[in-house]
Amino acid sequence: MALEKKKTYDYEVRGDYKCIQERCKTSIEEDGKEISFSYHRKAFMPDADVSAESDELKAMANALWTDDIKKAYEDSKKED
Repeated sequence: MALEKKKTYDYEVRGDYKCIQERCKTSIEEDGKEISFSYHRKAFMPDADVSAESDELKAMANALWTDDIKKAYEDSKKED
């Protein structure tokens, strides 16, 4: 009987300001069969510091968060 813990990630981009939502699935497997899992979510807006995040998330942020998107997001915060 061998237990193993696995983490997998998926991403979704939402809204005008390209919010990146990260979902981490933590699975517990016994002899190769999943016996339990849980999810944890994080959301990143264009002003987020993603330097400590995965290379995949950093690449998405660099591609999606153009200067125009960042400026529009900052302007929207001033309106609130």
